[in-house]
Amino acid sequence: MRNAVLALRIMLPAITAVLCVPSSAQYFRTTDYWKTHRNEVTIGLGASNFLGELGGRDQIGSSFIWDLEVSQTRPAFSLGWRYYLRERLSLRTQLGYGVMAGNDNLTEEPARKRRNLSFRSDLYELALMLEVHPFLEELGHLYDIRGVKGQKSSRIGLYLFGGVGGFYFNPKAKFNNAWVELKPLRTEGQGLEGGPDEYSNFSLCIPMGIGIRKQLSKVLSVGLEMQYTKTFTDYIDDVSGNYYDNDLIADANGGIGSESGELAAFLADPQPEALRYSEGEQRGDPDDLDAYLFLRAQVHYKLYKYKTRSKKYRTRLRRQKIVF
Repeated sequence: MRNAVLALRIMLPAITAVLCVPSSAQYFRTTDYWKTHRNEVTIGLGASNFLGELGGRDQIGSSFIWDLEVSQTRPAFSLGWRYYLRERLSLRTQLGYGVMAGNDNLTEEPARKRRNLSFRSDLYELALMLEVHPFLEELGHLYDIRGVKGQKSSRIGLYLFGGVGGFYFNPKAKFNNAWVELKPLRTEGQGLEGGPDEYSNFSLCIPMGIGIRKQLSKVLSVGLEMQYTKTFTDYIDDVSGNYYDNDLIADANGGIGSESGELAAFLADPQPEALRYSEGEQRGDPDDLDAYLFLRAQVHYKLYKYKTRSKKYRTRLRRQKIVF
């Protein structure tokens, strides 16, 4: 009996420790520990690509990424601020920049190639997005109790996001090695008699996508993010509807025979005069709105907020281990 009591006393601390171990991998911290680092700065650098009327695959325009022209990939940059509402739920405000471009000379589809239009545009986006983090990135080992190390924990996190935003664009075409703004030329008769309304350089958008993250330290992580953005405009490339009377476009820009008038007529339809499209023929597809893609490598930096000015508390917080 005495030996049994002695054995129970020896085993009791171990049994207590086992019962207190969580059933899944997590940080050995209080449940609201995440609140001390709920603010985060994000910087991204990568590539952008345009999905619209100009260029694309060797076929009539396809939807989504099936019309992607890889050679028109251009640089992209972003700066964001993330705020965690819950441990697995966050809001991100983001300022993004990318270059959109398209060129009909890159496709072998006959109608697109004959159209022979091209453009580029700097695009600036401001968006507010809600993020869900089903898998969180972690540091440490699966078993790490006072130096007793076991299997490494997963360090990869995954998140999904979607939101709303607005962006600015200004399509231009290259003529004699100079970039010419297309909107003032009214290349589809925008604002002219019988033509469509003038479009705005500002539009709303819906960004959405997926990202992965890898934790490097308590405050630093890196990741890769793919963003697809649906827009509510069809004029990022200055192409949407039908051809307008080319002579009237020239008249609206200084008159037939003038340098500015001939420039506008040429950029509206860069064909020899005898081969130009007639008024009313299809130039674009107004039912298929423009979209764009961002693929960015990102760096995330957490901003810690301590609950007290106590030096003892801050030291304890920094030394906390990640276990089980």
